[in-house]
Amino acid sequence: MTSALDDADLARLQALLDAVPPPFEPLDLSAIDGFLCGVLLQPQPVPPARWLPCITDAEGRALPPTADATALHALHELHALVQRRHAELDRAMAARRWFDPWIADVGDGAAASDAVLPWAAGFALASERFPALLAIDDAALVEPLAMIFMHFDAQDLEDADALLAVIDTLEPPADLAEAAEDIVRAVLLMADVSRPRRAAAPPRAARGTHRRTRPRRTRPPGAWRRFSRCP
Repeated sequence: MTSALDDADLARLQALLDAVPPPFEPLDLSAIDGFLCGVLLQPQPVPPARWLPCITDAEGRALPPTADATALHALHELHALVQRRHAELDRAMAARRWFDPWIADVGDGAAASDAVLPWAAGFALASERFPALLAIDDAALVEPLAMIFMHFDAQDLEDADALLAVIDTLEPPADLAEAAEDIVRAVLLMADVSRPRRAAAPPRAARGTHRRTRPRRTRPPGAWRRFSRCP
């Protein structure tokens, strides 16, 4: 099992993203986290070869084959760190367990939506490139999607009347902690639809009397990640 990224890993990942040469446009840390959640919520697994290029370039352009050995080594290290986060989020979704979303600290006085917007933008990018999640016709997806897309300007949500109707009923998060909780709750609710859990087979002696129960979701009180951009 791969380990979760610690603060040193996050700093290293940020440094590697900062070193990606133009014209490539890498995602920032918060957008990467939202993007990975969008990838993992697809009803069918998305191969890494399809989503990894989007980490170092929002348009999905791959580094040219003429890149030097140093650049290729840095890319390999960057991908390894991102795949560790991918695995961590995958385990959390599979177990319907709380995870700490990467939400940027945008400073005192800023609205919580301003901090969440990069995360939501990463999620939206994954939804655009891999549309199978949004193609699922299930009303249970509308509210959790609204909890994420509510952070966008309404004018950016074209042809989404049902989504906008639900967004209009939602109160914006009061602070970053509440915003983080909403993100995790939305992700796990969507996982119930796109990644339904299989009930374990009951023991033979109990077969026929087994009753399925909804898995309990727990989170550490006050647990969420807020970070500043590394220099």
